[in-house]
Amino acid sequence: MNIEVRRLPLLCSSNTTEMAYGFVANTIAVILYGSNFVPVKRIETGDGMFFQWVSCASILVVSMIGDLILESPKFYPLAMLGGAVWATGSLTVVPIVKAIGLGLGVCIWGSSSLLMGWISSRFGWFGIEAQDVARPVLNYCGVGLCLLSGLILFFVKTNVRELPRSDSTPLLINRTGNSGVYAPSESWVDVTGAKRKRFMNSLTTLDFRGCLLAVVAGLLYGASFVPILYIKSHAAVHDSIFYGASLYDLDYVFAFCCGIYLTSTVYFSIYCAAMRNRPRVFSRAILPGFLSGLMWTLATYCWFLANNYLCAVVTFPIVCAGNCLVAGLWGSLVFKEVKGLVNCSIFLVASCVVLTGSILTAFSNV
Repeated sequence: MNIEVRRLPLLCSSNTTEMAYGFVANTIAVILYGSNFVPVKRIETGDGMFFQWVSCASILVVSMIGDLILESPKFYPLAMLGGAVWATGSLTVVPIVKAIGLGLGVCIWGSSSLLMGWISSRFGWFGIEAQDVARPVLNYCGVGLCLLSGLILFFVKTNVRELPRSDSTPLLINRTGNSGVYAPSESWVDVTGAKRKRFMNSLTTLDFRGCLLAVVAGLLYGASFVPILYIKSHAAVHDSIFYGASLYDLDYVFAFCCGIYLTSTVYFSIYCAAMRNRPRVFSRAILPGFLSGLMWTLATYCWFLANNYLCAVVTFPIVCAGNCLVAGLWGSLVFKEVKGLVNCSIFLVASCVVLTGSILTAFSNV
């Protein structure tokens, strides 16, 4: 039985050409991941359930095209589990962005995602093969600096502006003025008073629940790629059901995205039933949702391609920290979520720290 094995990235590649390809793909992934929520920033999405479902539908469509380009590699249902975990984390995106802004929201969940993804890849958690680098000390230092930048960003005070009510008219439900009832365009963030949206005012203006959701979302995002790594780690184990599985990361994107769409559809169906078939649907969120899903899927293809040339223990810190920086720049420079000399200085320090950490991580395998 002849089985084609492209490459087993247990030890990251040190080939100069492969590393160049990997870092280019990584850079594209960083830019797209950090920008994929920009289309929805100034669009009313209500509680976010409809936007999340539209975005996941876009993810499925793009991945189907990618699957055809890759000539439909073997489908592994276990990879769908990772997509289900990712879709669960994405349910919190809209409340997070509303509560603490695009820049800080991505930075916080990026830091916790980095921690989960790097630890599981570096030390072989959840039954996957541990990955080595040429200079582990540089790798540890780089990851530590990336995490430090996330902690520094906790001290940045955000200025999250509300959308005008004229932009928040729902498509399928009438607004109600009953006391204690959420309006159709509102989530728990919208109905939280200004004073209750502050946590530890002496340190930061971040909404506590927004921070907590961001941390949980990051942990789910970081764990979502574990099933794919598990399949690849057992591809050479003769008594494993995954024996002979592809070692090319892109072959698993379609299955991963199928899990995302199916899970989001289940969640949206439950949501519609809970709303008595009167979901909060906003027509202006449809195109931004498709654009967001398109950018995320292209970023994922680029990231998985980078994993093939490098390895997850190198790419994960760079992607997570880099997209935090890109999102932070969008939030501070374009959407003016960060204002004031002190806040801008803290953000600048955090940016320098995360860039240093990414560089150290990148050179940990040179």
